[in-house]
Amino acid sequence: QIAFMTLTLFPIRLFFAAFMMLLAWPFAFIASMGSDEQELEKPLSWWRKIVDILLKAIMRMMWLAGGFHWINVKGRRALPAEAAILTVAPHSSYFDAIPVTMTFASIVMKAESKDIPVWGTLIKYIRPVFVSRSDQDSRRKTVEEIKRRAQSDGRWPQIMIFPEGTCTNRSCLITFKPGAFIPGVPVQPVVLRYPNKLDTITWTWQGPGALEILWLTLCQFHNSVEIEFLPVYIPSEEERKNPVLYANNVRHVMAEALGVPVTDYTFEDCQLALAEGQLRLPSDTCLLEFAKLVRSLGLKPETLEDDLDKYAGSAMKMKKEKVDLKEFSAYLEFPVSHTLESMFALFDENEDGIIDIREFVIALSVVCKPSKTLETIQLAFQLYQSENETITEEDLAHILKTAMGVSQINVTHLFRAVDEEEKGEIKYDDFYRFAELHPHFAEDYLYADQMGAESGLETSSLSAPNGICTDFSPENAEDKNKPLQKKLN
Repeated sequence: QIAFMTLTLFPIRLFFAAFMMLLAWPFAFIASMGSDEQELEKPLSWWRKIVDILLKAIMRMMWLAGGFHWINVKGRRALPAEAAILTVAPHSSYFDAIPVTMTFASIVMKAESKDIPVWGTLIKYIRPVFVSRSDQDSRRKTVEEIKRRAQSDGRWPQIMIFPEGTCTNRSCLITFKPGAFIPGVPVQPVVLRYPNKLDTITWTWQGPGALEILWLTLCQFHNSVEIEFLPVYIPSEEERKNPVLYANNVRHVMAEALGVPVTDYTFEDCQLALAEGQLRLPSDTCLLEFAKLVRSLGLKPETLEDDLDKYAGSAMKMKKEKVDLKEFSAYLEFPVSHTLESMFALFDENEDGIIDIREFVIALSVVCKPSKTLETIQLAFQLYQSENETITEEDLAHILKTAMGVSQINVTHLFRAVDEEEKGEIKYDDFYRFAELHPHFAEDYLYADQMGAESGLETSSLSAPNGICTDFSPENAEDKNKPLQKKLN
């Protein structure tokens, strides 16, 4: 079928879809012509509402060309005065733009998108909330703009937000980002379904790329999509004050409507688990739990590297000194809490009430820079090295089991390969030279030794149970009231 469609219907569909997009461009351009940025951010005039109708018709023809012959819509879309924000999930594909073109609701987009030829004009027309990566204060400004529009009593068009913040394969709902819920106004949950016999829609880190997804989808005779508008969710006073609670409660409502579970992992956890560093996290790593606890403490991604430098400096002064929970609390400058106790338990391997603070610094470095393996190892060498700047095989074992988040690891094969002169100790320069010559040293010298071992280390971290990233299966989530242990087996 794919071969036949590629030679027949695919090129026709592709041409017609591109033509519809080009046809929409002059309408969007004329509607925006002569208006400055401030004018474009004002509520719609009557003539722009007419342009809206024309553009929606053209966009519908574009999706028709892609095989979406009918779009099944359930429920009633709320008016802007009833719900200023539409929260859409699950987010699994660029075909999720279908509800955007049906409603022409504003969306949150990166600022660079407006400079894309043709597409950029259409994006600017719907007056999105632009996020600038070059502006360090962009996140705060984005939240303030969402809040300003959401509290305009319906004068602005609705804002459509995908609160997961990334694409998943729809098998569960990951943690919602709180941005859509900070204004504390009612939201209307919107759920998407693609009830097709063959899934050519899903676009995640693993599997087909964007162009292959487009090709396979256009080679289908028919593509189905369902859009269901759920009842407006009106937050309680407690939810207005707590956006995270509000987001979680809305997520549970949407998960129930979809018939899927929820998982407390986030987009950042996906990045950590699938980082393309020289040390790929194994399936039984506890670093995903560690990353979740780091966020729970309020350590923000944009400041983590500065925090890492501060914690590393303190750890170097402490050298090999171990600390108890109270001292760990003082070291982090955070009060003792259930979250802090859970984090402490991850590193209290012997359950004797004390931990090596250097392990915390190494784990934090992995979370901060998941793809920069050698930077983490260099920092670890500085923490563990003796006066002559060397470490032993035992030190290397501590470093790598912490960097990989496992309870046991055999580094003998790797250490002997680096220690060519058989001195029983190595310097970072020795390790760096070895890593340059053997960029896949983890696969060759660590994972190979662990295949079938009791530690559970396997290269299966490349295959994800949920298609999101390893260890994301909801049934594997730890009970939040149960202390986390580093010994995972």
